[in-house]
Amino acid sequence: MGTATIPMWEPSEVLHEGAEATVTAGTWMGKPAVLKMRRPRGYRHPDLDRRLTRQRLSVEARVLGRLHLIGFPSPSLYDLDVEGGWMLLSRMDGRPLCDALRDGSADLATVKSTGALIRRLHEEGFSHGDMTTHNILVDASGSLSLIDFGLAKISPELEHMGLDLQVLNECLTASHSEFEGAVEAMVDGYLRDGGSEFGSDVISRFDAIRSRVRYHG
Repeated sequence: MGTATIPMWEPSEVLHEGAEATVTAGTWMGKPAVLKMRRPRGYRHPDLDRRLTRQRLSVEARVLGRLHLIGFPSPSLYDLDVEGGWMLLSRMDGRPLCDALRDGSADLATVKSTGALIRRLHEEGFSHGDMTTHNILVDASGSLSLIDFGLAKISPELEHMGLDLQVLNECLTASHSEFEGAVEAMVDGYLRDGGSEFGSDVISRFDAIRSRVRYHG
């Protein structure tokens, strides 16, 4: 389905051309919006590809709907076509955390707040699935939000939550190594209550995943 057939959608610029989806900025009913259109994967059988697309879009829509109800800082769902492989979302204020860390407008306090935000997401019963510094936005006031829930899980296992922290750990150590103590700040933010059983269990799993990666790496 072409973007021209989506009612009241006016595209302006392509924000991201990824392996799984193309993300385009524009307006919908006059409001700043983002169109996320899933791309067919040529190496998959077409029937499997369509089934996976429907499944992921459906899960993402459910996650976003539930996060909206609890006031979690994430995009609102405006419109959805599971068969067409697209969804329209509100456009969040802010810029990627990776850019803010590079130019110094974000610091270790921001990373600590990111850990606390991830903890909140997990406590609400979701994992993100792609917790890179590209999918964490920080606005001019320092407020954080999360985007791109295409690989999110509802009622995640401990492993999925630990993997969220591991993905962010890899981003921080590989792309932002100048921030000494960044991973520790993330963990400190996650354990903001001093270490409840829930938080301690997730951090323990994160440490185990990190050890496995080091050993096999």
